[in-house]
This record gives sequence, structure tokens and C-alpha cells, in this order.
Amino acid sequence: MNLNRAAVAIAEEMVGKREELKVEAFELKNGTTVIDCGLKAPGGLGAGRLFALACMGGLAEIGLGLEDYGGIELLTVRVATDHPIIACLASQKAGWSIKGEKFFALGSGPARILARKPKKTFERVRYTEVAGKAVIALETAKYPTEAVAEEIARECGIKTEDLYILVARTASVAGAIQVSARVVETALYRMDHLEFELAGVRGAVGTAPVAPLVGDDGRMMGITNDMIIYGGSVYISSSAPMDPAQIPSSNSKAYGKPFAELFEEAGHDFYKIPPETFAPASVTIESPSGLLRAGALNPGVIKRSIGLG
Repeated sequence: MNLNRAAVAIAEEMVGKREELKVEAFELKNGTTVIDCGLKAPGGLGAGRLFALACMGGLAEIGLGLEDYGGIELLTVRVATDHPIIACLASQKAGWSIKGEKFFALGSGPARILARKPKKTFERVRYTEVAGKAVIALETAKYPTEAVAEEIARECGIKTEDLYILVARTASVAGAIQVSARVVETALYRMDHLEFELAGVRGAVGTAPVAPLVGDDGRMMGITNDMIIYGGSVYISSSAPMDPAQIPSSNSKAYGKPFAELFEEAGHDFYKIPPETFAPASVTIESPSGLLRAGALNPGVIKRSIGLG
């Protein structure tokens, strides 16, 4: 099992099917391959699914469908994985701050494993791998520069020509899909924050609505978060007893408002938003002690978020 190797295969598939997937691919002067899944390229459903799959190092099944949320039918994403800790926390988690001149993005994907970003996560997860090529995914409205690619490659211990960078802006089909595909990751992130013993987590399935494209990147940032906070549902299989009561987003004192309002009240500072907000709406845990569920979907806030309520 090697997540970077699997993600490289996905990236190369995207390059080979760029017309079919509505993506664009080009090389920076230093040889790094950039795959535009929804920045200037239109991208699409297939690009979004593969973007999310690459973020998880190929360790998941990701599908799209339709579900009713309080009388409105929305596109949904379903994620299933037998390796949730590695796929979500070691790879998919947006845990690497990528900085450059007039450039900033949070990095996801298995390149984080090689760079050990952030260190605290890997002290908990304890997963390592060796790879000569790497994939990182960025939610951004700007293409990365050669300097940014060189820094990423250096941290990963690889050559720049062996680096693949996937990019998509928030206000794109692929961007919206890849955010909602983080529904399981948000549950595990919350569990990790609560210091749950994660070694017993055997598998997970999650579903979340995908944000319709009804605004620019700024507005879509709020809506994409609401899809998980108020519409995300996660089922976790654990070999050890676990109580999901503290996991859902309803534990947040800020619960009940669209994310855009919370962000405005926090002075556009993510760190001033209660951390328990970043969690799915509903969590069910199957363990030897039985089946326990906490939280519930909230279609009302979803409709308010997209301007229908």
C-alpha cells in the first residue's frame, strides 16, 4: 500500500483524460505538473471525484448521487474507506500551509506523508511511506509558482519533475465536490481533537450534499462548509466502544447559523470560530457495545445557506 503511488496513477489518468474530464494540464519550468481541475479549466463531476480520490491516496470508493434535503434535491457525494485514519488524517486532511510570494493555500493529499505535515498529526497516526513521486492538492484561485513547487518538492525529498499539483478554486464543480468528500475526515478530525483512541476505527462511510455554484469563491467557502456542518452524515465501524455524543457539529455554541455568518462574526478569522463547528451533522458509531447515533441533519440551514430559506 502506497498512497503517493496510487495518487500519481490517478493524476496521470487525469492528464490522459483531460478533454473528457474538462481539465487542463501543464508543466512549470522546473518540470512540476499542474493539473487544473477547476481554476481556469471548467472541470466537472469526474474531475471532482478524482480530485477527492487523489486526496485520499486512492484508499476510498467515491460516488455521486442525488438526495432530498427538506424539499430540495441536491447532488451528493458518498465516501467509503476501509482505511479511514490513513486515507483521511494522513492524506486528505488540509494540514499543510503552502506559502509563497502572494500565494497561500492549504495542502491536502499524500505528499503530506512524505513531508510529515503537520508533525503532530503523524505523531498520532504513525504512518510512513517511501515514494519517488508525490501528489498534493490545493484549493486556490491562483496557480502555484515554480518557487512554491520547489519548496513542496524539497519538503517531500523528491525532484520537482516528480511532483504533481492538483488545483481547483472553491467556486467550481470539482472544488465543491472535493470539500464535501471530506465528510469522514471532519468526523475523524473532531475525534482526534477529542483524543479518542483512533486505533479501533476499522472503516467509515460518509455522505454530504455538494454545494451548488451560486456565488464567488468567498460565498462558496461558506456554503461548502455548511454542506458538511448541516448535511454531513458519517457511519463509523469501531472495534472499541465509542460514544459519538460529542462529535456532531450541534455541540458547537455557534450551531444554527450559516457558516458565512459565523465567519463574519469572527472577523474572517477561522481560529475564532469554535473548533467543534468543523464536524458533520450526524455521526453513527457501530462498536461491540452497540449502535449509537448523535446529531441530525438540518436542511433548514442548508436552504438558508444557498439562498432558499
